[in-house]
Amino acid sequence: MSAAHPFGGLKALAALHGGPGELPALPAPDAPPAAAAARRRKLWELEDKHHCPVVGTCLPMDELQRFAKRFGFHASLRDEFALHVEAVGRSRTRNPMSEALQKYLDRKYALAIRRFESARSDAEVAALWQEHLARGDVAGPLWAACCHKASSPETRQRLYADVHMLSHQVGAGQAADARRLGHLEAENAQLRHELAAERLQRAHLQASWRDHALALEARTGSLAEQAAEAQRLRERLAQFESGEIFADMSRRLDALRRSHEQLCANAQRVWELQRTLEAAREEAERLAAERDTLAAERDALEQLLLARDADADEAAPPGAAASCAAGGSAPNCVLCVGGRTPLLPQYRALAARLGIRLIHHDGGQEEALSRLPDLIHSADAVLCPTDCVSHSAYYQLKNHCKRSGKPCLLFRGSGVSSFALALARLSGGQSSLSAAAEAAEPLRLS
Repeated sequence: MSAAHPFGGLKALAALHGGPGELPALPAPDAPPAAAAARRRKLWELEDKHHCPVVGTCLPMDELQRFAKRFGFHASLRDEFALHVEAVGRSRTRNPMSEALQKYLDRKYALAIRRFESARSDAEVAALWQEHLARGDVAGPLWAACCHKASSPETRQRLYADVHMLSHQVGAGQAADARRLGHLEAENAQLRHELAAERLQRAHLQASWRDHALALEARTGSLAEQAAEAQRLRERLAQFESGEIFADMSRRLDALRRSHEQLCANAQRVWELQRTLEAAREEAERLAAERDTLAAERDALEQLLLARDADADEAAPPGAAASCAAGGSAPNCVLCVGGRTPLLPQYRALAARLGIRLIHHDGGQEEALSRLPDLIHSADAVLCPTDCVSHSAYYQLKNHCKRSGKPCLLFRGSGVSSFALALARLSGGQSSLSAAAEAAEPLRLS
């Protein structure tokens, strides 16, 4: 059904067919020529009573308003009835507006026109009209049937009557439609509310299902991990039951034991090497210290020898000689009691450089103390490092030197430098003291 009223209102019909307030009567159109039956009728060639239903049914109000703007209608655009009446009046004659409306309706309802072109007789036109009317298709078939070249005045009257009654039915049904529309709007609002509630509930359900699905996925993953762990445990249990795991553990234990033994051996070797390295480092430090000490002793001894030679050249008379029993100021035979036995070769070398024969007694370590009286008697003087001699040898030496009157030089320090200084003092005549004076306190030589 077109949006426009099928007739454009009952008042339009009253205005067209007479009555109060009707428009001035327009001249009746000329009778169609004899050749009109060979072509479709034009809008202005239709009977006057057909213009109202054609304009009101086939031309919606918005399209009519565009025609009114285009062709300068006198009626207001807001007055739909006046626009309809003026359009019906202009459609009765051939003019630019009716020609444009003819072309517009032919173009708009071209499909319906093509369908009605298949009708060759008036009866076929009427039958096609009834078929479209039963389906509620009115606007396009009305235009095609009214202008069809085969339609008769009776058929067009039938079209007019059908559309006229349809307008009454539409008017009568508007009130019922309005009531039903209100009921449907209320029902629609309620359905919208129920739909919104249902959508909200469905959203909650979907969220709940989504959370449940995520929980199920997590549970499925956990169950899969547990199944894999159970499978691994079953495989390991099978290995235990078959004894394979014990054999593997035994092999690993043997390997670990061998590795442990190898590590212990390596650790012992490392410890021994470290101990050897520490001993070698200590020995190197000791040897370095001894080297420095020997260098210092050598320098000191050379200075003493030079000083002794210079003093001897000035003080000794020509042709003087010394012997081991003469007891001169420069002893030729010196007894060393105690000291460090490994340094004895160095002691002898120092004494030889001074022209002294050195005899030695180890202070009771291996040699008997009974030999001391004979050795003291055969020597010109006695040297004794007090820090490297036994107590018995020390006290026996003091007693023998005191009784025999032999010079005895007691000094601290068993090193080569201390021995060299003590020997230099004896060779320089600085030790011709009585045995009692020498036995009082040991000398501190450095």
